[in-house]
Amino acid sequence: MKRFGLAAVGVILLSGCSNGIVPRAEGPATVSSRPVDAERPVRGQRPRESSVAVRQPTPSTPLPAMPGYAVPAGVTTAAAAGLVAGPSIASLPIPSTAAVAALSAFRTSCPGLVRRADVSGLTRGADWQPACDAARGTADRDAGAFFARWFETVQVADGAAFATGYYEPEIAGSRTRGDHYATPIYAKPKDLIEVDLGLFSNDLKGKRVRGRVNGTSFVPYFDRTQIEEGALVGRGLEIAYAADPVEFFFLQIQGSGRLRLPDGSVMRIGYDGQNGREYTGIGGLMRQRGLLKPGEASMQGLMGWIRSHPAEGVALMRENKSFVFFRELTGPGPLGAMGYPVVGGASVAADPKFIPLGAPVFLSMDRADANGLWIAQDTGGAIKGANRVDTFWGAGDDARAIAGGMSAKGTAFLLLPAGTLARLRAGASLGPSTPQR
Repeated sequence: MKRFGLAAVGVILLSGCSNGIVPRAEGPATVSSRPVDAERPVRGQRPRESSVAVRQPTPSTPLPAMPGYAVPAGVTTAAAAGLVAGPSIASLPIPSTAAVAALSAFRTSCPGLVRRADVSGLTRGADWQPACDAARGTADRDAGAFFARWFETVQVADGAAFATGYYEPEIAGSRTRGDHYATPIYAKPKDLIEVDLGLFSNDLKGKRVRGRVNGTSFVPYFDRTQIEEGALVGRGLEIAYAADPVEFFFLQIQGSGRLRLPDGSVMRIGYDGQNGREYTGIGGLMRQRGLLKPGEASMQGLMGWIRSHPAEGVALMRENKSFVFFRELTGPGPLGAMGYPVVGGASVAADPKFIPLGAPVFLSMDRADANGLWIAQDTGGAIKGANRVDTFWGAGDDARAIAGGMSAKGTAFLLLPAGTLARLRAGASLGPSTPQR
């Protein structure tokens, strides 16, 4: 579910990522300077949801972190950041329901987990095989004991965690263009090319760029403004049309979502590529320019400002040159970066350089709904660094309300196959060795 900073609104959009609550307008709009016509409801569209309030958190006291390491500047992997042993899994307050959900998500991730190259520097595919074999035969009632038997906790660096939230939005759309549905939703163009620069220079290993061929030159791909002004018209790339460009803008940030069609049915769409242009969080721009008043640093507040300043809002959205392309999803979904369905309340997006994709992670945060055992099954463009996660909450009003206000701080413990820490220490493959007390 390749997202570009899906996270808690007040923090995420403000810092270059984004998140959850996407209030729906009741009328049509195209990408222009005119306001959305809120007096003319769209056929088949569900009632306005802007009244869905951000869920107010229940405070929680995080578990203390172990004496750990400050992350050195420039460190890009968990192994280089340093690990310390965490508490026993049996001592962690893991609700049985969370353990069951995590076990199911872990089972789903196992095929990819055992064959993926772990870029965090912590594990090898074979390390996960015993736990994956055991997971297949573990009953739900034994989920907690399963994690205690096959895993150990480690703390990456100082363990200081930050969690935001995302969800699967639903907006009004149609498979065909019409008066109420004029914003194209495009499939990935065939002329969008990704180049592995490491093939040309060892100094550029791991770096990729996307663009297109123009004559004999390789140039950046069309940006958001060019695409919205018709750069892709006439190519047959439209898979559907959205009723509201503002809603579609935020759905692009989420990376997947649902279209409520005129007949009441649902079309699911998922990430199929991005134009290669840099993502810019419009919330951060609004804050820098003093456009947000106290209490407006939420998705509702951002969208309210855009709707009340239509011309400026379009210009602001176009400062985010990133544009996401979609494909229709016909099976379970939405799909995370591993290619498996993400699960509300059990899946998180993480930086795979610090948390192996497929690995469990325990969060103890300052808001209760973020606490528990999660499985890293997704990534996000702004989800970077040690102990940084984006919690997934599914679809619907509850998911919108929780994800929209999710901004939690606390402690993270990564669960690795038992014996991993001893192996890493024996191989002297860890980073800093002086705990910060």
